[in-house]
Amino acid sequence: MILSGSLPSFHSHHHHYPRRGGHYGHLRRVRTSSQVSLDSPPSELSSPELKKTGVIVVGAGLAGLAAATRLSSENVPFLLLDASDGVGGRVRTDVVDGFVLDRGFQIFITAYPEARRLLDYQALDLRKFYSGARVYYDGRFHTVADPLRHFSDSLQSLANPIGSFIDKLLIALTRVRVLTTSDDEILSSDEVSTLDLLRRIGFSDSIIDRFFRQFFGGIFFDRELETTSRLFDFIFKCLALGDNTLPAKGISAIPEQLAGELPSGSILLNTRVLSIDFGSESAASVRLQSGEVLTSELGVILAVEEPEAVKLLAGKLNREPVQKPVRSTVCLYFTADPSQIPVQDPVLFLNGSGKGIVNNMFFATNVAPTYGPPGKALVSVSLIGLFGDESDDTLTAEVVRELSGWFRESMVRSWSHLRTYRIGYAQPNQSPPTDLMKNPRVRSGLYLCGDYQTSATFDGALVSGRKAVEALLRERATSIV
Repeated sequence: MILSGSLPSFHSHHHHYPRRGGHYGHLRRVRTSSQVSLDSPPSELSSPELKKTGVIVVGAGLAGLAAATRLSSENVPFLLLDASDGVGGRVRTDVVDGFVLDRGFQIFITAYPEARRLLDYQALDLRKFYSGARVYYDGRFHTVADPLRHFSDSLQSLANPIGSFIDKLLIALTRVRVLTTSDDEILSSDEVSTLDLLRRIGFSDSIIDRFFRQFFGGIFFDRELETTSRLFDFIFKCLALGDNTLPAKGISAIPEQLAGELPSGSILLNTRVLSIDFGSESAASVRLQSGEVLTSELGVILAVEEPEAVKLLAGKLNREPVQKPVRSTVCLYFTADPSQIPVQDPVLFLNGSGKGIVNNMFFATNVAPTYGPPGKALVSVSLIGLFGDESDDTLTAEVVRELSGWFRESMVRSWSHLRTYRIGYAQPNQSPPTDLMKNPRVRSGLYLCGDYQTSATFDGALVSGRKAVEALLRERATSIV
């Protein structure tokens, strides 16, 4: 099946936004953030000068970092605040006993257009997955391969039960359709659910139930495939143009690279915002949990998850948020002796059996050996949903029992459980109706960004940060004139 095409040479495209002064050079005198380091605990901002800046960005996830990157390129002074102990928001990595553990199953697709503009792919040292997957169905594994990269594998897969020959032809036609449509057209097109789109195209129940529910369900954290067809088409296009990868040092290398390009001291961690208040025009004040108040001269960019944004802006939003159940996931990690894993390939395994709780799993150290210490393998297993009624021990036992049917039982039972992550808010729910090109402006001096404003992808978060700054700059330029 065609899931991805040949990889363009992205490294040559790496560049940052040009630095220029514009109307905002006069504000450099109030840049105060250089006096607080990235690694510092909450600061005592006792000096009046430290309490004022041009723009305050609340939330240092990908959206907030992209906003800060654009502000920095325009020489607009800013402070980037985050309540946690590190940048990245939901894109975080922990190192436990020498193992690199991403918080939840995350894959970086190299063809994301905004990411290509902002990130240095070579420095991320991206490690590729196999272009395809292995689907567990009817007691054995069946390979789904990209014919442009694994031609012989794809030929062998033509007769497997994971979809018919017609299904595989329809994937090729879908690839042509999305590649000949612009991103803006895709994100604003007529929409249905992904499941309805797949049925309209003519895909069989076998390929929907044995492949699409697991593969795209794992991306959307949505096995029912209720997610908008707009997001399916955008992801499908990115898969056709690029590779599924992991940075060698973990998924958090992406936000850390962005943070590393920002002015020294412009990020305040362990800094929780309790409220945002407005005076005249665009001036806004941000009250911190510490009791301190910071003031922005140009406005506030709110880059937190939608539920948190709704709480902070109670009564201030110009639209009622649509209440949809958020997407959740559980990710379990196991360690293993390298002799006790069944393959050495960097391949994603999907559960096409229609039974059990595992959606997908892979051997992370096969993709990136840097994810484990020498002589150790790391196993990543993902479930869709939160399983709030089940204890960690119960889930671990069920996963081991289930995977013992996939692989040799003695092998799986030799694995050692390392950690379980329950991600309550893994993604916003983007089932129809959606608006993936929302206006970031709430009012003069207040702008929103985050993947809920655009597409629920890494790229969508980055785009939303840029668009929030562009809206702020347009409004400021108009007011100056």
